[in-house]
Order: sequence, then structure tokens, then C-alpha cells
Amino acid sequence: MHRSKVKEILARDSAGGPVLVQGWVKTRRSSGAVSFIQISDGSTLSDLQVVVQESLPDFALAESLTTGCSISVEGELVQSQGKGQKYEVQASKLEVLGLADPETYPLQKKRHTLEFLREIAHLRPRTNTFGAVARVRNATAYAIHTFFQNRGFQYIQTPMITASDAEGAGSMFRVTTLDLLDVPKKDGAVAVEEDFFGKPTFLTVSGQLEAEIFALALSDVYTFGPTFRAENSNTSRHLAEFWMVEPEVAFCDLDGLADLAEDFLKHVFRQVLEDCPDDLGFFNQWYDKSTIATLEGIVNSNFERLTYTEAVDILKSSGENFEFPVEWGLDLQSEHERYITEKKIGRPVVVTDYPKEIKAFYMRVNDDDKTVRAMDVLVPRIGEIIGGSQREERRDILLERMKQAGMDEKDYWWYLDLRQYGTVPHAGFGLGFERTVQFITGMQNIRDIIPFPRTPKNAEF
Repeated sequence: MHRSKVKEILARDSAGGPVLVQGWVKTRRSSGAVSFIQISDGSTLSDLQVVVQESLPDFALAESLTTGCSISVEGELVQSQGKGQKYEVQASKLEVLGLADPETYPLQKKRHTLEFLREIAHLRPRTNTFGAVARVRNATAYAIHTFFQNRGFQYIQTPMITASDAEGAGSMFRVTTLDLLDVPKKDGAVAVEEDFFGKPTFLTVSGQLEAEIFALALSDVYTFGPTFRAENSNTSRHLAEFWMVEPEVAFCDLDGLADLAEDFLKHVFRQVLEDCPDDLGFFNQWYDKSTIATLEGIVNSNFERLTYTEAVDILKSSGENFEFPVEWGLDLQSEHERYITEKKIGRPVVVTDYPKEIKAFYMRVNDDDKTVRAMDVLVPRIGEIIGGSQREERRDILLERMKQAGMDEKDYWWYLDLRQYGTVPHAGFGLGFERTVQFITGMQNIRDIIPFPRTPKNAEF
């Protein structure tokens, strides 16, 4: 008999017929000559009730079940006589697949703190919270892929090992096969030519530069993969390993990129609202009561457009007592971004044309030679959710920007070549996947969004 998922069973139009369900015991209780077992297989937030009668040969086995046991049940799907569930399974056969010692099994019928659950990340997906996170994360990833695939974008897998620092920040993990207890030296320095790749290499912080290669051949591409940053930051918003979504579009300026970003966010949020109503309802009830309303507000709004200069003027005339100073030339902080979206504008905002001194070398310089064609998409609750720019397609200006940043053009000869052989205007943005899922769910700590968080002094599981 084919195994039926709990989600499929609960979505049926009517009861009746034999079913085979398999999952993990959430709870079990007895009432006279009947044993009631709540099981979950992770396909949905809801549990399925299995009813085992005393007349069944497996009744004693059912009575011995404890939280965490895995079981296989054959039976008849019937209308439930109890409250809180649509259907239940009247068991005809029960098999225990795996026992769970009730003395040592750490998940019991009570609320566990998120901090405690991080210590048992191999078991936390069995809880309501982390099962819901996993399903929303999956739905979000699927929505991202469908958005780009439906628009004819090509999915490009960019390298995780690179010799280029796309952000120029220097916070990169070194990749080496050299013996750290006996590092080879040459003229007093590390003999990097003896390393595996013959040069210094690192885990990537972005797939953008490599994605530009394919955008300038295939027009519309995107990357979606893991990136790494060796930033010693132990906050609720930072991870050392995280996933990034980075589209690159040829023959596109900043206005076109802003339109793409708006359509993209609306599609992703709309799709998750449709695919995960129960899970989002759970987060709305237990973690952030504005979760659903915030997503619906973004889906149904038109994004405002402001320049950085206009944003600074709004902040300086706001009368607000901000923690961080507001001056032209300084980057906007989360408190500034949230004031603009939540109090001043009341909907998402695309801020463009930032000072070139606070932005990356690859962003296109405006005619004023003071600002670049950069954009940040700001949303309520968190501020920036997308950062992007029109790329500098003029080789001479790009080269000058690289020199100003102290970069060696020999390391980026291929990136300069793209501006020498058939260059075109092009643009792209980056979206942090975990921060997006954190925003969707209303969870407060990004370590509870990724299955296995990598943070300073922590690489468990």
C-alpha cells in the first residue's frame, strides 16, 4: 500500500478507504479501552489522530508508545468524533519502527526555549516551530526559482572557492591545504605557490562577479547558493554561512532593476502566503502578530522611489532622536530605514543613488561623480531586504574605481575584459535568503532560520 502523507489525508474531500500512514508520535493518551495517538510526518503543521481499539492485537504495543517513537499504521480513514480534527484513522495494524527512550528523549510535550533547541539541532525539526520554518523556507526557495524560471532566467552555479573578493571587505575564509603546523616559507613569506591552487583562495562572499560573465552572454541569469563571511559578529542577524539570491540582467539600467526587485518580492511573498497559510498562521500567533498583515501589505502596495539625498533630507527634518547620526555621506542604519518605511512612507521604499564612497567599486558612477547607481529596497520591520546596483560598464572608469579601492587589476583582468569586448549596461541585486525567511516568519534570531547555523565558535552538526 502506498504511504499517504498527513497533509494529503487532511486535504481530502471525504473520509473512507484504507490508508497507510507513517510518522513520529507527538503524544499518546488512553481513554478506557481506546488508545489515542497523535502522529506527525512533517508534511504539515497539523497532527493526525490514530485510534487503536483494545480489541486490536497491537493494543498493548500502542499503550507502550512514548513521544518520539516512529510508527507505521494501516487503517480506515473516518470522520473524527473528537474536536480539533477533521479525520482520524481507525487502526487495523500498528508497527513500531523505532523506539525513543522517554528517559533521555529531549523533546517532550512542553514549550522548549529556542536557545535550548539550538543545542539539539538534529532533533529540533520535529518541533512545530522548526517544522514550520523548514516548510516556509522550502516554499520561499521554490517561489524564488519559479519567479526567475518563468521569466526566462538561466540558473547559474557560481564557484564557492574563489580568488576574488567581490565586496572588497576582506572578511573571507581562507581555503588551504598547507600544513598549518609547518607552513612552507619563501623569503620570509608564505609560499602560496605550494598551496593547492597555487595562489590565495577563499570561500566566496558573493557569486555576483562570476554571474556577470554569464549575464554578458545569456542576458538574464541568477545564482542561488551558499556564501560565507568571516565576520566575528555574534548577533541575531549574522551568520558565517548563508545563502544568497543574485540575479544579473544585461541591457538593464537601475530603473529596470528596481521594477524587477519589486515584482520579485511581491511574487515570493504572494506565493508563500498561498502555499503556507497554516504555518504563517502559526508564526502570526506565536512569534509576530503582524506577520501576515506585513506580507499582504507588501504584496498589495506600490513601492515608493526616493534618492538617497531625499531620504537624508526626510530624516534630518523628521524631528526624531536617532541613535546614529544622519549626514549626507554616511550610510543609512536600520533605524533610519525603518522610520522611512514605517512612519514616513508607510510602504516599501526603493532608495537610489548613494554616495560612491560608501558603495562598492563595481557600481556605475553618476554624472555628478559623487553618487553611484545603487539601490536598496527597504521594507517595514527590518529595513533593507535587497541591495543592488547598475554595474559600471565603462572600462576606464571601472579601472579608476578599482585603483581607488586599492585593488590589483591583475587579479581582475577577466572582469575588465568584460568591459572591453562587447560591454553593455547591466544590473543586478542580492537578497539574503535567511534574512528573507526571517522576515517572512517574524522569527527574531537568524540562527533559527537556517538548519545548521554557523557562527563564531560554533560549527556543530
